[in-house]
Amino acid sequence: MGESFLSLVVDEVARALEEDIGSGDCTAMLIPGANELQTRLVCRERAVLCGKPWFEETFRQLDTGIAINWFAGDGDTISANQEICRIEGPARALLSGERTAINFLQTLSGTATRARQYVDAVAGTGVTILDTRKTLPGLRLAQKYAVRCGGAENHRTGLFDAILIKENHISAAGSISAAVKEAHRKFPDLLCEVEVENLEQLEQACLAGAQRALLDNFDNDQLTGAVSRYKGKIGLEASG
Repeated sequence: MGESFLSLVVDEVARALEEDIGSGDCTAMLIPGANELQTRLVCRERAVLCGKPWFEETFRQLDTGIAINWFAGDGDTISANQEICRIEGPARALLSGERTAINFLQTLSGTATRARQYVDAVAGTGVTILDTRKTLPGLRLAQKYAVRCGGAENHRTGLFDAILIKENHISAAGSISAAVKEAHRKFPDLLCEVEVENLEQLEQACLAGAQRALLDNFDNDQLTGAVSRYKGKIGLEASG
């Protein structure tokens, strides 16, 4: 993990703790400051683990005296009732951080688990599962990391690193060819993809020189026809 990734984790955890603890955990303050706790985290159903950096950073920001002993890593498949880790340290910090830490771990493990289900469903077909921009605000890069832990791959990160020409863009530009032409002129180094609703639009995207077409809500017969006719001519994605 690079410095930028670790910086992201630090910032996301800091915001989450500020949101939850604010001026102080009033309930945890009822516990004597010298008290120590030992606890363990158990996964209640089969899942793909994801979120260790956020979990660890939560407790690190609260008290560096907290120790975590892991029995699984991000990307590992966890069975029902499996012990994930053991935690020990100052009671106040453990009690204050437990919900934030588990929120990160649950959310990201959920994303990784669902991604793995889709990856397993298409195993052996040569199909790659990609994610979307439909992420929780503020947690996009975290969820995209979770997608990779689940064995899938990332699509574009945002609106800045790839072109995806959709129905409204086509309408505003006047045509698929006009939009693709402008994309190549202004952003020649970016992937140019066109969302299409039928084979006619797919043909237009291919002729215009788009690198990829997103087949929106195609039924199975339409998907089969598109792959049969355009495989090798243009990259194909299915969505909907």
